[in-house]
Amino acid sequence: MKILIKNCNLISMSEKREKYEENIDVLIDNSKIVEIGKNISINSEDLKVIDASGKVLMPGLINTHSHISMSVFRETVDGLKTQDWLTQKIWPMEDKLTNNDIYYATLLSCLEMIQTGCTTINDMYFMTDDIIKAALESGIRLQTTRTLMGYEEKDESRLTELKELLDRYNNSDTISFNVGIHGLYTSNENYVKKCVDFAESENLHIHMHFCENEQERNDIIRDYGVNNPAEVIRNDFKGIHNILAHSVKISDEDINILKNTNSFISHCPVSNLKLGCGIAPITKMISNGICVSLGTDGQGSGSNLDMFETMKFTALLQKGINENPEDLPAYEVLKMATINGAKTLNLDKEIGSIEVGKVADLILIDLDSVLVNPVNNIFAEIVYNVKGYNVDTTIVNGKILMENKVINHLNINDVIENCKNIIDRIK
Repeated sequence: MKILIKNCNLISMSEKREKYEENIDVLIDNSKIVEIGKNISINSEDLKVIDASGKVLMPGLINTHSHISMSVFRETVDGLKTQDWLTQKIWPMEDKLTNNDIYYATLLSCLEMIQTGCTTINDMYFMTDDIIKAALESGIRLQTTRTLMGYEEKDESRLTELKELLDRYNNSDTISFNVGIHGLYTSNENYVKKCVDFAESENLHIHMHFCENEQERNDIIRDYGVNNPAEVIRNDFKGIHNILAHSVKISDEDINILKNTNSFISHCPVSNLKLGCGIAPITKMISNGICVSLGTDGQGSGSNLDMFETMKFTALLQKGINENPEDLPAYEVLKMATINGAKTLNLDKEIGSIEVGKVADLILIDLDSVLVNPVNNIFAEIVYNVKGYNVDTTIVNGKILMENKVINHLNINDVIENCKNIIDRIK
């Protein structure tokens, strides 16, 4: 099927094009972008035309750290410290989750992503087959793993399970994998090294929680016998591409070490604030050449998957803590939510910008709203004023998942009802 998007205002996020172009057409053939220009004309019986007049076309947003099945746990953390929330609320409820629960909880997150313009998500959870089932049914692009943590030889069976997942889904266009080490503080060094060896042997990158709070930082220093947690990345990770989620409690020395490793940061400002962890020094990371992308974490601590909200928090927090309004211009924040996210997930040859030859993961934003008018600076409007509900159309892998705010291939009411029943049963 061919899709011709007519008369859009284009934010391509491509270094080869102007940052903002008006009255542009984009032609999609099957999954790929095949032409970008003005007044594209094509004769085809298998053609879908979308009139995007007055709308902004941009790459789909990319969420580089989440726990996608935690949709049923939103707003369970209020007034609790992280450890109390986990031990008293989340872990007891998670023990009761079934495969069917994970499937429906994931579908709810996928619906939220489609509605709010997030086309790719990086997940770390369990019952991965059921997460993948929901992602495939919804059409969302998913990077996932089998969460790895352990101290004993028997825990190495989780690596075998991850290998089986790789073999089972190796032909999927929208499913990819990484080696998801839960964290340095939940595994000993020997187990982490085995996970790194597995990543190297399978040519995969690593995704891991890192220095989310002060206790985690102190635990790593104690357990690994280092002065700074980043020393473990330098010493044990063999230069493998790795995604470090959170990275709130890292020092200047950590940053100096990380900038010489193959490390990418997933910044999760809303979750970090809600759990009282602090604010990651991402302006320093960026000034040291470290690629920073954006994540929401799970909805239990991050509340939602609206990446527009995440962009706004990201920009405002850095300006505030550094007392510098020049920090993080809006276009740089857009990069963090698009092309930087693609680089972080090692998918930038496929997605993250609108270019001929890349996969069509795109969103249309409707600016016909009192909230965003008049438009004085389009990039600032998107970062500070656009919300998820301004997304009009969502396309992933060349397939229309939502058009004119309507999703036809999933039963939204059924998914919501099933998720209500899950939380009523397990809480």
